[in-house]
Amino acid sequence: MQLRWLVCYDSLMEQQVAFRPNYLRVWLMFFRNSLVRAMMFRGHFLIETLTQTFWIAAQLILFEIIYGKVGEIKGWSQYEYFAFLATGMLINGLVEAFFMPNCANLSELIRTGNMDFALLKPIDTQFLVSFETVDFAMINQVLISLGILGFSLWKLGVTVTLLGAVMYLLLVVLGVMFFYSLMIALASTSIWMGRNQSLYEFWFYITVFARYPQNFYRQATGGQFVWFAFSFILPVLLVVTVPARILLYKPLEPNAIVLVIAPVATLICLFVSRKIFTWSLSHYRSASS
Repeated sequence: MQLRWLVCYDSLMEQQVAFRPNYLRVWLMFFRNSLVRAMMFRGHFLIETLTQTFWIAAQLILFEIIYGKVGEIKGWSQYEYFAFLATGMLINGLVEAFFMPNCANLSELIRTGNMDFALLKPIDTQFLVSFETVDFAMINQVLISLGILGFSLWKLGVTVTLLGAVMYLLLVVLGVMFFYSLMIALASTSIWMGRNQSLYEFWFYITVFARYPQNFYRQATGGQFVWFAFSFILPVLLVVTVPARILLYKPLEPNAIVLVIAPVATLICLFVSRKIFTWSLSHYRSASS
């Protein structure tokens, strides 16, 4: 039965190659449908939005208290850290708005057998399962983080140049792509596990490390391992720290080579995650088999 499913899968892939859908138009349709769904459940949307706002406010109040006692922490002043925090929240908000609900739903598609219908559609399966839903409640976090970033830059008196803004935006996009690649690779394990509930836990643990600048770990006891592992093996720290330093004109650590490491590592992760996803699909057993 599995062999028959693989033959059908190869046939479907050939049909998808022959049919070239307009991916932008399909995504806009997904976006509109998600907006309609969010407005149908306004109470739920409002609660999630308020929850995100309170969580962000709690983070700001916490570090407002801390910086009320110290002038700076490891070379980061209060508003420099707020700019860094806003960068992390921006990347996190974009990932959770556009990718988290879809990757989390992948295990349900497999468990219920609805993955069969996704495979039958004449469109790239990874695109379909990655972009079908938009969590509009997280857009609130994106807007708030941009507000915090702008306020912090104003308090610091930083003049953002066109080149700095472009580099910052590109690095933020790389950060989103990097976290997406980790997420879709982890979600692909649902094909063997059936119901993968570790996605949210994994995301939480990773984003905890990314909440603090890179040099916070380097100077701590036992932090050298964390600094090295999450800078050069799994560069979680780089994808948040580097764009913040670029925008604030702070020297990069350890040096400018991180501007090469970050995009290269992101592209490698995207390539590897794509291979993991397609390889996982090749081992998928249809609910009807």
